[in-house]
Amino acid sequence: MLGGSVLWFRHGLRLHDNPSLTNALEDRNIPFFPVFIFDGETAGTKVVGYNRMRYLLEALNDLDNQFKKYGGRLHMIKGKPDAVFRSLWEEFGIRKICFEQDCEPIWQARDECVRSLCRKIGVGCRENVSHTLWDPDTVIRANGGIPPLTYEMFLHTVGIIGNPPRPVDDVDLTGVNFVTLTDRFYKEFTVYDTVPKPEDLGIFLETEDIRMIRWVGGETAALSQMQNRLAVEYEAFCRGAYLPTHGNPDLLSRPISLSPALRFGCLSVRRFYWCLQDLFQQVHQGRVATTQFITGQLIWREYFYTMSVNNPQYAQMAGNPICLDIPWKQPENDELQSYEPWSAPLEVQQNANCIIGRDYPAPVVDHRACAHRNRNAMQELRRTLEKAPPHCCPSSDDEIRQFMWLGDENPEEVDTTS
Repeated sequence: MLGGSVLWFRHGLRLHDNPSLTNALEDRNIPFFPVFIFDGETAGTKVVGYNRMRYLLEALNDLDNQFKKYGGRLHMIKGKPDAVFRSLWEEFGIRKICFEQDCEPIWQARDECVRSLCRKIGVGCRENVSHTLWDPDTVIRANGGIPPLTYEMFLHTVGIIGNPPRPVDDVDLTGVNFVTLTDRFYKEFTVYDTVPKPEDLGIFLETEDIRMIRWVGGETAALSQMQNRLAVEYEAFCRGAYLPTHGNPDLLSRPISLSPALRFGCLSVRRFYWCLQDLFQQVHQGRVATTQFITGQLIWREYFYTMSVNNPQYAQMAGNPICLDIPWKQPENDELQSYEPWSAPLEVQQNANCIIGRDYPAPVVDHRACAHRNRNAMQELRRTLEKAPPHCCPSSDDEIRQFMWLGDENPEEVDTTS
């Protein structure tokens, strides 16, 4: 019984800004087990395509290579998390399991199963908030126990809470007590000594368009991509502008989106947020940034994560307490797209040897009648929604126009320094 601590990777596939890594290495004398478990669900592996799985495996390979520099490795195991951790406890006497919070409700059953095991066998369970800027539960409590239902309410609530925490310091892995799994463990579970390929997990590439963007997974690539993105933001800040990829998109250069890296946690959202904030301060010499503008997309990400907490039906309309269940009318036929050859005079139809109703189908619907019915239906729906219960919705018409870039101003030229 050696004891030891486990760092359980799910999302959060990085070493920088990783408070769970810091927790796991509080005592460097005890064994350290960095683990990723292929349970068929974690990190979206239940329903996943080839490209997404390849990105995940590349991220795991990057972690494995980083641990190898210090004499360790990432243990990649196929099984159920509670079964894996019970075996680690029986074989090594692990005393602590550390992991990053997955706040979405789809992960609650998995995590509660592990928490229950930890309570039963007396193993500590440390869960840290680092996949989001703020703790969603804190935001909900600050808003009176319910999630903010508009973006404006969300901004008001986090304004009361204050700025999100800055990233934690990087951890030096020198001298960490990495441990090798026993033969018994290899007999009980499938353990991958090298990162598997998507094909090894039953996922195959049917066709690949070489013109598509090739996203490279992993923390190393993500940090490099962030620096490229910050260079673009720096140039925009120097011009007194913000959101350059919206206001003046460069369709010919390589993409600079960081969405995959943030989703898998290869890049810390807190690192990116504060790099943007600090860069703005550097350029504008201490002037206060309009946070919702320069980091607006990250705030929207927080908003939707917060609304998903404690809402198992979040991904659907029916049964979702913060979503209107709109009574969409079922189509009476197949509502087909039709053009207007029928508007041609009969003489033109005859000359073309194409008579509507004989050589070419007549219109499926009467457009004027349908437009009239639809207008009345939308007016009735609007009257109904005026009496609707609280639900997720835009804060105002102005917010819709701003978010959809419908204003009269050119956003690229908006001055943020005044």
